[in-house]
Amino acid sequence: RLVGSEMCIRDSFMFEEVIWLLLFGSLPTQEQYAKFRKLLEHHRELPQGFADDMILNSPSPNLMNKMARSVLAMYSYDEHADDLSLPNILTQSINLIAELPTMMVNAYQLKRRVYDHESMYFHYPIAGQSTAEHILSSYRADQKFTHEEARLLDLCLLVHADHGGGNCSTFTTRVLSSSGTDTYSSIAAAIGSLKGPLHGGANLAVMKMFDHLKENIRHWDKVTEIDQYLNKMLRKEAYDHTGLIYGIGHAVYTISDPRAVVLKELARDLAKEKGREEEFAFLELLESRAIECFAKHKGTKKRVSSNVDFYSGFVYEMIGLPQEIFTPLFAMARIVGWCAHRNEELNFEGKRIIR
Repeated sequence: RLVGSEMCIRDSFMFEEVIWLLLFGSLPTQEQYAKFRKLLEHHRELPQGFADDMILNSPSPNLMNKMARSVLAMYSYDEHADDLSLPNILTQSINLIAELPTMMVNAYQLKRRVYDHESMYFHYPIAGQSTAEHILSSYRADQKFTHEEARLLDLCLLVHADHGGGNCSTFTTRVLSSSGTDTYSSIAAAIGSLKGPLHGGANLAVMKMFDHLKENIRHWDKVTEIDQYLNKMLRKEAYDHTGLIYGIGHAVYTISDPRAVVLKELARDLAKEKGREEEFAFLELLESRAIECFAKHKGTKKRVSSNVDFYSGFVYEMIGLPQEIFTPLFAMARIVGWCAHRNEELNFEGKRIIR
């Protein structure tokens, strides 16, 4: 009900509906939705003293590491941290889902001050805001944003919310949960695995690669020149010498990644609005040529496709979000799936530790 053309034309915020859907197995009624949004708003503000003790007094140059440490620290603020009953697990899940955006923004502001030598500013959560609106208003100095920016961020969060139990970070959550450990340990570990450039860090890796290609390919519309450079990358002769083209290929999707399809259309529309159509056309051509070059390089007829990370960073950048929070935004969304899979793992009949 939430994926497809209907999702793209809806003007409301849907991420909170997806949170309910993944945690409880059905879409909320209007009454449930209204109460649930109020509950999330209530828990966005961190416990008293937490920001001073756990964030301001221990800055980190990497937001994902800081977020993982902050999640672990929440254990000390929970009187029922080791209670594995379903009601308590759901309570912990909802609290962390609400708190993680605030942890991210606070960590980002401190990084600006300590490592980037820029001004930092902290804003209290504003009542009545969706998760996407909260993120945009709390990280910007003037707290201003457009409805379209918030709606696009909401859709980005939606498509990242879950992707089955086999992806690296969700599987990490299930492995730790199977041991009977606490929620905070499980989610902190998931954040650590999502940080990697082959998983959640891929959206940032794509943008860094894109910036490099914009500088090193003179003619953005010349297929021959693009193919030559991409083949050099595949032979480990150019860029970071890994042999990878970031954002291309997926372990499950081959014909297409439906999440990438949605984000590509968002990127196309936003590029027109922002006057960045030439860059979008270059990125789109890179996508098609990378798929062709990859197939020829591997000498196989098996197709690959772009994945969710190929366009997400470009969308974030056009919204005006800094690159430091690209991967943390992935965590903002995917924590919902992590918590849903943890609940399932702990309440699975005949459960045993994953070995």
